[in-house]
Amino acid sequence: MAPRDGTPDATGAHQRTPGARELNAAARVFALLADPTRLHLVWLLSRAESDVSALAETVGAARPAVSQHLAKLRLGGLVESRKEGRRVVYSLPDGHMKRLVVEAISHADHQVTGEPWHD
Repeated sequence: MAPRDGTPDATGAHQRTPGARELNAAARVFALLADPTRLHLVWLLSRAESDVSALAETVGAARPAVSQHLAKLRLGGLVESRKEGRRVVYSLPDGHMKRLVVEAISHADHQVTGEPWHD
């Protein structure tokens, strides 16, 4: 049987029932990702780190708007930034966000294309 003490099982999932603090923190993550532009930005950052100009061009939004979205994501702890000369480069801090966004997009792809669900 899987441990119930919060240690990860073979899939890496924590088995402890989440408390109010974990549920509220997770809800804040989903609230930040509920905006399509922010979700697109995080998906792009799951592929590779990038700067505001490249991200703005890829998502088709103005630099100031992308900067505001990235600021919200950074304040929410979903993305990190670092300076490289005059550029600010954004990245995802951990694999959890990468997996979450990839799974959300994969789920949406099945809904949109009608492909059958799988485990």
